[in-house]
Amino acid sequence: MLNFFKKLFSPITATLNFIQNYFKALSFIIILLILFSPGGTQSVQAPNLASVHLTGPIIDANKIVKTLDKLGDDKKIKGVLLVVNSPGGAVAPSVEIALAIKRLKEKKPVVAYAAGTMASGSYYASIWANRIVANPAATIGSIGVIMEGMNLHGLLDKVGVQPQVVKAGAYKEAGTPFREWTEQERKAIQTHVFDIYQMFVNDVAKARHLDPNDYKKFADAQIFIAYKAKEVGLIDEIGSIKEAKTLLKELSGVQEARWKEKSKWEQYIESFAQESTKTLVNQLKGWVIY
Repeated sequence: MLNFFKKLFSPITATLNFIQNYFKALSFIIILLILFSPGGTQSVQAPNLASVHLTGPIIDANKIVKTLDKLGDDKKIKGVLLVVNSPGGAVAPSVEIALAIKRLKEKKPVVAYAAGTMASGSYYASIWANRIVANPAATIGSIGVIMEGMNLHGLLDKVGVQPQVVKAGAYKEAGTPFREWTEQERKAIQTHVFDIYQMFVNDVAKARHLDPNDYKKFADAQIFIAYKAKEVGLIDEIGSIKEAKTLLKELSGVQEARWKEKSKWEQYIESFAQESTKTLVNQLKGWVIY
C-alpha cells in the first residue's frame, strides 16, 4: 500500500523537488546580480531604435498595441522596425495593430519587414508603415476575408441529438453549425464578409497609394512572392533584415544605431520560465489528461 501511494504521488513529489532545486539556483543568481550589477549611472548610451515582432496567428492585439504606443511616447526611440511572420488572424485585432502603427508613424518612422509570411491580417497590420521590406522568399498578400462553418446535422442525427433553439431576430441563428444555413442567412453572412473585404481593400489602396478599382491585381486573396508583391505595389523593397534595419536607420536620421534589446535578466527569466514549464509538463505526464 505504501508503494502504491508513493507511485500515485510521485509526479507531485518530483515537481516539488524540481521547484525547490530551481528556486535555490534562482535565489543564488539573484544575489549575484544584486552584488555585481552596475550602479544607477551607466556609461552605456540609451537605445535609439527598437524592433517589435508580430509572430503567429493574430488573436489578441493588446500586448503589441501597448508596446507600440509606449514606443511612440518614448522620446529616445527614433524609429521602430516591425518584424512580421504571421499568417493573419482575427479582423478586429489586425485592424487594431494597423491603427497603432498609423499612430506611431505620426511620431517616428516605421519600417515593416516580412520575415516569412505577411498575409491577410498581418499584411493589414503592416500597411501604414512608412516602408515595407520583404525577404526575397516571403509570402505576401492574401487580401481577402473568409468565414467558415460546419454542418453537424448529419452527425447529430446519427448520435441521436436534437438541438433546441429559442431566438428573437431573424438572423440570430445565422452561422449555426446544427443545420444547413437558410438562403437568407447565407446572403446576410456573405454581405457581412464582403463589407469587411471592401474595408480591407480600401484601406490597403489608401495606405499603399493604389487604385481600389484595380483590386483584382493586388487583392482578390492572391498570395505573392516578394518580387511579384513589389510589382503590384504591396511592398517597397526586397532584402534581408539587415537592409530593413539600415533603411530604418536612414529614415530615423540617427548617426549610430543602438537597438533596444531585452536585458539579460529578462532573457534569463523567459528561459527559466520555458524550462520550468517544459519540466513541469514532463513530470505530470501520465498524471494530467491531455
